[in-house]
Amino acid sequence: MSKTVWITGASSGIGREFARRYARLGFRLILTARRTDRLEALAAELTAKHSTFCRILPADLEQESECARLCEALTDERIDIFINNAGFGVCGSFLETSGEKELSMAKVNVLAMHQLFKFAVKKMEAQGFGTVLNVASSAGLLPGGPYMAGYYATKAYVVSLTRGVAEELREQHSPVYVCALCPGPVDTEFNERADVVFALRGISPELCVEEAMRGMLRRKTIIVPSALMRAATMAQRFMPMAILMPILAHQQKKKLG
Repeated sequence: MSKTVWITGASSGIGREFARRYARLGFRLILTARRTDRLEALAAELTAKHSTFCRILPADLEQESECARLCEALTDERIDIFINNAGFGVCGSFLETSGEKELSMAKVNVLAMHQLFKFAVKKMEAQGFGTVLNVASSAGLLPGGPYMAGYYATKAYVVSLTRGVAEELREQHSPVYVCALCPGPVDTEFNERADVVFALRGISPELCVEEAMRGMLRRKTIIVPSALMRAATMAQRFMPMAILMPILAHQQKKKLG
């Protein structure tokens, strides 16, 4: 029987690249995103290239009812791997950014991520196997992000939740493995939606996914793609907060263009 991977945020960027990789590996795909037309185009591409079975489940994950509908639709599905990838960012001074947009971000990055994560872990525990990769960010490994404060906070939640659940599952000898992907800048549509210009050069979605899958094979809990970003996140642990935060603020201001 072919294995099945479910991917949210599948219509672009990291999610789309995961879909392409798993299609090449012969997985059945369940693809979720807001934009049905993009999901259909991706499914057509993967079917033509790899004869991949694609189930399309469009959903607006900002809506709790949509998340619940999605879980209901997947009740009887076998899911071997869940790539919990949907999310976006907001950049700017906290005094000036749109409160509505930030709350939308929190609903997708935190509430939907949490709801779907819990559904997948419980489902996999019952079926006796499974892997969940929560897509966080290197932002989640830092103490804060001035001028992108809300986004950094949402990704810190993803990292903290994943670490905590991973330890619980280890202590309970669970067959379920969970991990968090924490990339730095990646060249995707994230930049446009967050209204940012990255101060550092981003890595490609292909490299990000390649390193993610390598980390999953090694059963890592926290996966940080690229040696440079791993060194940077390690170095910040030894820097006094009074020095680190102004440096982060300086870097973040560059993103405003």
